[in-house]
Amino acid sequence: MPPVLHLNPQDVDTDEKRSKYSVAVVGCGHKGIFYATTFADVGFRVICTDANASIIKKLATGKTGFAIPETEAKLKRHITSEKICFVSELKKAVSQSDIIVIAITATVDEQKKGDYTGLVNTCKQVGAALHQGTLVVYGGIAGIGFTEGTIKELLENTSGLKAGQDFGLAYSPIVATTSTANLEFKIAAADASSLESASTIIKTVTKKVMEISDVKAAEIAILFSIAKQDANIALSNELAVFCENAKVDFFSVLKILSADDPSFRPSVVEEENKKEAYLLLESAENLNAKLKLPTLARQINEDMVKHAVILTADALRSCGKTLRRGKVAVLGSANPASTVGIFVGMLEQKGAKVSLYDPTARKEPIDTRMVKRSLNESVEGADCIVLISGQDQFGRLNLRKIKALMKKPSVMVDLVGKFDPTQVETEGFIYTGLGRRSDKK
Repeated sequence: MPPVLHLNPQDVDTDEKRSKYSVAVVGCGHKGIFYATTFADVGFRVICTDANASIIKKLATGKTGFAIPETEAKLKRHITSEKICFVSELKKAVSQSDIIVIAITATVDEQKKGDYTGLVNTCKQVGAALHQGTLVVYGGIAGIGFTEGTIKELLENTSGLKAGQDFGLAYSPIVATTSTANLEFKIAAADASSLESASTIIKTVTKKVMEISDVKAAEIAILFSIAKQDANIALSNELAVFCENAKVDFFSVLKILSADDPSFRPSVVEEENKKEAYLLLESAENLNAKLKLPTLARQINEDMVKHAVILTADALRSCGKTLRRGKVAVLGSANPASTVGIFVGMLEQKGAKVSLYDPTARKEPIDTRMVKRSLNESVEGADCIVLISGQDQFGRLNLRKIKALMKKPSVMVDLVGKFDPTQVETEGFIYTGLGRRSDKK
């Protein structure tokens, strides 16, 4: 079996040949599991590891917590067929693998600056267990120059090996993590051997591969694509609020525009691009370059949570109720650090009694006082339900059954555009939505 650094396409052109190679996925977040299942789909043996032992324990049962049934079904199937396994020891996973994918994005601290502590520590551990001929792919997102600078230096210093000669080093981040059907993988590497090796491996997954010899340009491109999405959402948020004031349904306007771009949708929950957006802004600051539009877009998107509170208060006021002493059932993420957590905190500060239902956290709630184990428990006796996350389960709500459990009059605040206002109002709710026309003040 040839080392991956000098692999030929014919060495991995069948599932049987690919099964002789192991892929270590370091970091079992959403992107890590996407990489794991994607490689397992085409026959590679996959070893997943994460610094958080509880994540490994949960994933070993086939549970992800991402609220994507297709992903969990695929994960369980690969676990059963022993194509994917989980270990808590990072060095063990790396030492037994031919391809290492580091699927960890840099975090952002309270000052909105990049925090690379965990990522640096991970790279040191990977380097300490690295063996000759291995390919290392950085699949996360970090600041400009991080791959060729910090990662390369850490791997070389801890392993005693040379990138491009003794092991391969490539950069191949992904933004979408749902399907490989229309996903183009961008692969960047500074040396020809690493680029060719990484391209050969990725082409077993999809033929839509773009090879890039300038790693820094690839890092900038991915940050730019995220900035574009962030700006689109910010523009959509601004226009949605405009439509509310103009008493016009924003979603009806979208149909006229034929705007089917998913990034051009109003959103209160903006975690997906948050860290990456700040990594670009920090890079710009380090280069003494002012990025006015991306900075403004980030501020607009983060301010939408305040608008969500206003919409909720207005909806309750329209039927003679107030946030103070009102009971609000929030359907969304139970992560206290998320926008949902911030929204819940604002409601409580205004005197509301909040219950929270998250179908992905129903077996391990973070706050038994607030987080409920069932939808019925959450909405029972509520004056208002607020839909703030777009999980598939929330699109199949039995409105008639829910209304029977709530106080009258019953209010729905739809912040994700899941429901048609007429449908909700037909069931007897008072409806308010982000970007929706409202004549009830």
